Amino acid sequence: MAAAFPSPDRTSRDRLGRPLRDLRISVMDRCSFRCPYCMPESTYNEGFRFLAPRERLDFDEIERVARVAAELGVTKLRLTGGEPLLRPGLPSLVERLARIAGIEDIALTTNGMLLERLGPALRAAGLHRVTVSLDSLDPVVFARMSGQRGDLQRVLDGIEATCAIGFPRGVKINTVVQRGVNDAGVPELLARFRHTGVIVRLIEYMDVGNRNGWELGDVVPSRELLTRIDALWPLEPLSAGYRGEVAQRYRYVDGAGEIGFISSVSAPFCGDCSRARLSSEGQLFTCLFATNGTDLRAILRDPAHAGDEAPLRDMLLRVWSRRTDRYSEEREERRSSVAALGARHSAEKIEMHYIGG
Repeated sequence: MAAAFPSPDRTSRDRLGRPLRDLRISVMDRCSFRCPYCMPESTYNEGFRFLAPRERLDFDEIERVARVAAELGVTKLRLTGGEPLLRPGLPSLVERLARIAGIEDIALTTNGMLLERLGPALRAAGLHRVTVSLDSLDPVVFARMSGQRGDLQRVLDGIEATCAIGFPRGVKINTVVQRGVNDAGVPELLARFRHTGVIVRLIEYMDVGNRNGWELGDVVPSRELLTRIDALWPLEPLSAGYRGEVAQRYRYVDGAGEIGFISSVSAPFCGDCSRARLSSEGQLFTCLFATNGTDLRAILRDPAHAGDEAPLRDMLLRVWSRRTDRYSEEREERRSSVAALGARHSAEKIEMHYIGG
């Protein structure tokens, strides 16, 4: 059984009693990949307008939000994108965030292309964990799923170099599994990282954003993958490390390590969600499937609030205390009418590259 949420006096809770524990910060809306399920080339081409540098929050502003969030109960920060390693000077931001009282865990999600070069500086700055998005070891499938932009060997070299550095809380791989695209290659991916200490997490293909052409038939339910994998290498379940952990954890019976399943479609976990997301231009979102956010940049850049964090703190408290999001659970409740679900949400949801994963 998962441990209960700790209950310090500072904790902010939403209308469903969920505390604010995890802040995911998108530091860059751009990415060097064009993954079809996130940033398809048909939309994100040379004509697409990304944010100008001035439109993104600077490091002072990000630190301010993170510091106030920590005062309200946040203990975990994750830097995302787009591709966060495209943001110049990122190690200096990590160093600043690592000094914030109450922050216990700083993680990074990356496509891995710049990891070999930047990993040592990130480790020295205080980064605790690295997650690499890697969907296939097959060069053809990898090319397809990265929008013909990625270099598989470079990503693998980055993972190897990161493991050698020795981040305090290790290295994970996130794999988005799509039926008929990369599901057949899952065993090869798992075999590559057995006995290495790297934890592979298999993620059900989700209907994030509006442009990925999501259909329920493209989803490979985690229970199906579990059956396939258990037939190759027997697995046994592990208890959640903390309440709100998104992955269902298993370990190989033969001692080869651990894997995880993130089952947002087939087994929604909204009831324990303690995550907020900050876009690179300062919009705060309370759900991965959100339709709108709250502008924090205006508060951060208002000269009237210089040196005064009360307005920012009040806004964070107000937004979280009114939160009722449970999109994935609602999707499950309406599974018998998927078409109606799409009509209701598909034209409104924020794109993944903008909000972060």
